[in-house]
Amino acid sequence: MERHFDEELRGLHKDILKMAVLAQEAIYKSVEALKNRDKVGAEEVINTDNRIDELELAIDEKCIDLIARHQPLASDLRFITTGMKINAELERIADLAVDIAQRVLELADKPLLKPLIDIPKLSTIAQNMVRDAIDSFVKKDVGLAKKVVLSDSEADKLRNLVQDELINDYMARDAKTADRAVPLLLIARHLERICDHTTNIAEDVIYMVEAKVVKHHPEELES
Repeated sequence: MERHFDEELRGLHKDILKMAVLAQEAIYKSVEALKNRDKVGAEEVINTDNRIDELELAIDEKCIDLIARHQPLASDLRFITTGMKINAELERIADLAVDIAQRVLELADKPLLKPLIDIPKLSTIAQNMVRDAIDSFVKKDVGLAKKVVLSDSEADKLRNLVQDELINDYMARDAKTADRAVPLLLIARHLERICDHTTNIAEDVIYMVEAKVVKHHPEELES
């Protein structure tokens, strides 16, 4: 029975990694669609979301079933409950990639307001944070998880930079730019929110490994 339980835990682990890959791909493809003003690429991201939603539900059901049948304790219970939380965060990350793709459809037939520099940088930060957060989960690496949490401030700064430029250098000077500036503002916000959800994943990993709650307690990262 114990061996079968371990196999089920490994299966859950693989499903969460699959969810992470799909979420990462959605971020990358949505921003590539923006850079190329690619409607087909944007629609692909939107259409893939149903598959991600279905996987999220399947993972949740598997977690609940494992708890009900095996009544795990200590680290196994933390692993399963953390898996449920990470699953939900990844689904939300994928939803935000869909939001980006929808903004791309709004912009696809319009000339770009400005060269895309900071938004691709923000996208790279978001993708790297997702990758590192999932690696910290796979390796049970608290140090890497802490690195992810501390990276979130960099994403905030870059989002603020994009926001200030679009509002002050474009919209404030010419209201007619709003139809091209607002979608870019929202894309920057969506990417920053992806980073927030990724930070949640990293905080959950720290709890899973050390049974330590660092959410709302940044001082715990120093200990």
